[in-house]
Amino acid sequence: MPKTVEAKCTNRECEIDMVELHYTYDMDEKTTVDDFVCPYCRSDTLEEIVV
Repeated sequence: MPKTVEAKCTNRECEIDMVELHYTYDMDEKTTVDDFVCPYCRSDTLEEIVV
């Protein structure tokens, strides 16, 4: 099953607190959070939340 990643936007002006990235089987194994942008402010400042 493809992984799900929780990420936060580190742009101080962004209103979003967390986003879930649901990977698909078609995605390259080298895909990381760095390949995405924030769906709210469109900045490339997403950072994976590690618990």
